[in-house]
Amino acid sequence: MKNDSNIYIIGAGISGLIAAYELEKSGYAPIILEASDGVGGRVRTDEVDGFLLDRGFQVLLTAYPEAQRYLDYDALKLKYFDPGALILKPGNSFAVHDPLRNPSKALSMAFSSVGTLKDKLKMYQLTKTLKSRSDSEIFTSPNTSTLSFLRAFGFSEKIIDNFFKPFFKGIFLENNLDTSARMFQFVFKMFALGHAAVPENGMQAIPDYLRSKLLKTEIRFNQNVKSLNGKNIELESGEILTSDGLIVACRPDRILPQLSGQVKPFRKVVNIYYSLAKSFIAQPLIALLTDDHFLTNNLVFMTDVSKAYSKNDRALLSVSITKPVEVNEKLEKLVAIELSAVTNINAEYFEHVKTYEIFDALPDVEDMQVTIPATNSKAYDNVFLAGDYMLYGSLNAAMTSGRKAAEALILSQQPVY
Repeated sequence: MKNDSNIYIIGAGISGLIAAYELEKSGYAPIILEASDGVGGRVRTDEVDGFLLDRGFQVLLTAYPEAQRYLDYDALKLKYFDPGALILKPGNSFAVHDPLRNPSKALSMAFSSVGTLKDKLKMYQLTKTLKSRSDSEIFTSPNTSTLSFLRAFGFSEKIIDNFFKPFFKGIFLENNLDTSARMFQFVFKMFALGHAAVPENGMQAIPDYLRSKLLKTEIRFNQNVKSLNGKNIELESGEILTSDGLIVACRPDRILPQLSGQVKPFRKVVNIYYSLAKSFIAQPLIALLTDDHFLTNNLVFMTDVSKAYSKNDRALLSVSITKPVEVNEKLEKLVAIELSAVTNINAEYFEHVKTYEIFDALPDVEDMQVTIPATNSKAYDNVFLAGDYMLYGSLNAAMTSGRKAAEALILSQQPVY
């Protein structure tokens, strides 16, 4: 009987929750072992001093195919960002808009100093081209760097420095646009087809929603797995669990000795939250700091996107730093001074709320793939892997990998005649 099988999933992140959902659909009642105190993995939201703080600035791209498969956008009460970005420089700022989404901004974009007229025509051409390409075509395109791709496409250094670098540094969490052009093309296409959004009550709502769909799955929190030995799961407490099937939906190199050193170190980001009396942007738009002398890469007032991020009538500002920095009180003050330089608001008005130093923010994947055969999830007999590190760093890839791992496990449990 399927319900009598001891099926375990290690990790209650997005991959693990999707795997559990797919297993339930096939009649299994899996057990998830989660090291932390809640679901979500890297997608978590904390409540601090009347604010909702996502652990690292994150968004949901509504065009993600897997998100459309598994999520109810109405139930999440999504709040949307305006397409484009605000470029902040000392003594100067200007907006970058998508005239295809907002025709009223077409004239201002034509005269925007973000790039040349040729750049703006190239942007339209790129959007049209990528919309016509399937995801499979994108992920089998030449595996060149994003920076090389942009230059080869004909974009000027001006628009690369003013827009592409600061915008995609915040997505890729690396500062040279060395990330594969496959990822750039996929993300650019997702922005063109849909919207960037956050649930009204923070990104935690996504894993919470997925958890609500699990009717037969048991989740055991604060369960640290020490190692795996065949079918046996050894917990830090010393308890040994025996599985009939297992999905590792966490960093596998930390519990599987044979994979030690085979998963590249994840990329890091520092996320600082400040509160102010009111937003100096006053629209749901991400702002980019293009000057390389600044530590800050991008910022956004989360309360401009969803008012529910604050319960005390103050504005909540999220600041992301992709450069290597030492996290301390001095950093929080330095960033406040930077913000003062581009806004003319006294640095003392930026009240520090909390700083997150996120070491495992995003996997570093070289050979990115849109999907994998279910059988490629297999680590060894009855043990399967799931995680966006297997494909490319995103919610979409996390969901794909969880689904593929569940499919592989289900196949492995079928009797052979």
